[in-house]
Amino acid sequence: MKSAVETLNPTRVRLTVEVPFEELKDSLDAAYKKINQQVTVKGFRKGKVPARVIDQRFGRGAVLEEAVNDALPKFYTEAVNEAEVNPLGQPEVDITELKDGEVLAFTAEVDIRPAIEIPDYSGIDITVDAVEVTDEDVEKSVEQLRERFASTSPVERAAAEGDVVTLDLEAKVDGEVLPDGVANGVQYTIGSGELLDGIDEAVTGLEAGGEATFTSTLKGGSAEGKEAEVSVKVTQVAARELPELDDEFAQMASEFDTLDELKADSRKRLENMKQYDQATQAQERVLDELLKLTEVPIPEKLLEDEVNTRKHNLEHHQLGQMGLTLDKYLELQGKTAEEFDDETREAAVKGIKTQFILDELVSTEKVNVNQEELTEHLMRRAASSGMSPDQFAQAVVQGNQVPMLVGEVARGKALALVVEAAKVVDTNGEPVVLDDDEDEEAAEAAEASADADEKAEDKNEA
Repeated sequence: MKSAVETLNPTRVRLTVEVPFEELKDSLDAAYKKINQQVTVKGFRKGKVPARVIDQRFGRGAVLEEAVNDALPKFYTEAVNEAEVNPLGQPEVDITELKDGEVLAFTAEVDIRPAIEIPDYSGIDITVDAVEVTDEDVEKSVEQLRERFASTSPVERAAAEGDVVTLDLEAKVDGEVLPDGVANGVQYTIGSGELLDGIDEAVTGLEAGGEATFTSTLKGGSAEGKEAEVSVKVTQVAARELPELDDEFAQMASEFDTLDELKADSRKRLENMKQYDQATQAQERVLDELLKLTEVPIPEKLLEDEVNTRKHNLEHHQLGQMGLTLDKYLELQGKTAEEFDDETREAAVKGIKTQFILDELVSTEKVNVNQEELTEHLMRRAASSGMSPDQFAQAVVQGNQVPMLVGEVARGKALALVVEAAKVVDTNGEPVVLDDDEDEEAAEAAEASADADEKAEDKNEA
């Protein structure tokens, strides 16, 4: 086999391949065998039809077509390896010559990963937010914890803001009750804004057994976006009671004995979370500077595919789960279709450039990923997906996604090298030293918050 490569532009090449006919022998044999299993010829047992008979009955052209289709992927791969290019996506193949017994020639045009020259990134200089936790931040954190442990008790009075009311609802459009327009026993905190517009005004002042009617635009369901007449009946009014902020509360809501210890821990956790936010901010800003410094050609077909993938995932997965159409989403966001397309394309360009640059850094800096790093990354991905580590690992293996995870870890390590080389100061002008343990500390803070939620749920159920 002979091959040559022609560079069409920085992101696309044309491979020209010429294959002597004798190199098609294995594919020709396979083609005869496959056709043999598919046809029946009188006088011959199935699978035992001679090649000359197949040629006579079904045509040599059908055999050659089957053989070429079988052989092309192998010869294309050999040509790619000889040319030492990194193809992206599927090639556009054109058979330029096929002479029975003589030669097969074809061309293959394919997008390739562009050659990238990584600039000197040691001069990158960025500013990030300072890590500052005020007494007000601590008080707000403790108050949020207190809210989680609030209890409710029925009262015989008119409902007021902050009360939890139990409601029966009925929605009508054009005088007809909607199929999904009836709901009973709905609990709602007045003033939370978590239900229908206008409901706060309707139920405020009503006692148990009181009824009201109001007009509201429906936020979901079969008549989403339409104006409906909503009838509401209050079946119970309950007052929310917050626990006293004292040592007893600290013991109930945490592992600490005193309120002062709880506040000190809250301050530490807030600091950890802000340090994590600071580290994330540093990564994002360093990456933005690196993108500005590096010239990266983008393959148009790859960009088109990435834009379409992002749109599909948003429309059919994220919005679908929320019961929104793309048009409704754009309306809520206050964006035109053109603005959405521009933003999606811009995000796709940034994503492709980022991956190309970091992959090049992985190669030039010889970044390796060990088993411990891969396992830690898998655990984090499993937690964010809501799956157990075992379930996530099984899904990764079955989907042949292990190389993808390795790539994610390697790119993260490559970016860390750039961040480490950059000059990072906070808004107070103080140098920032980014700690490798911040991810773990932030995870611990999140876990503690989840534990508090669980304790609050246990208390309320009791």
